[in-house]
Amino acid sequence: MPKGEGKLIAQNRKARYEYSILDTVEAGIVLNGTEIKSIRAGRINLKDGYASIRNGEMFLYNVHIAPFEKGNQFNHDPLRTRKLLMKKKQIDKFVGEVKQGGVTIVPLKVYIKNGYAKVLIGLAKGKKQYDKRESIKRKDQKRQVERALKDYR
Repeated sequence: MPKGEGKLIAQNRKARYEYSILDTVEAGIVLNGTEIKSIRAGRINLKDGYASIRNGEMFLYNVHIAPFEKGNQFNHDPLRTRKLLMKKKQIDKFVGEVKQGGVTIVPLKVYIKNGYAKVLIGLAKGKKQYDKRESIKRKDQKRQVERALKDYR
């Protein structure tokens, strides 16, 4: 299965609007206790999430995974820092890009692939205001063309 494909759980649409995505990579997430049950239930929010590199390892910050309703003392902290499972070459590539400046690492979507929770993270460069307006205009034009084709048929 190619990267980014699987049962989609959550998507960060705001990231694609705010940033232009330069490169993407698939990573596993280290989860504790009942976190996977909450993810399978779709109770995850990527909106304010970002990734950072510390000591040669990549970590995911500000990703909210709601506590599992049926969990008791084994529930987890919803906003805890989570380690990402990536190969050393992939991490080194991201380190080089981030050190140049002007780019950040954001989670784009979370999905289940072969029974494991995966996150698609992207190397992102911030868009200017006129770029955002341009992307809205393109999306609107595409929607109008699709409507016209639908009416034509």
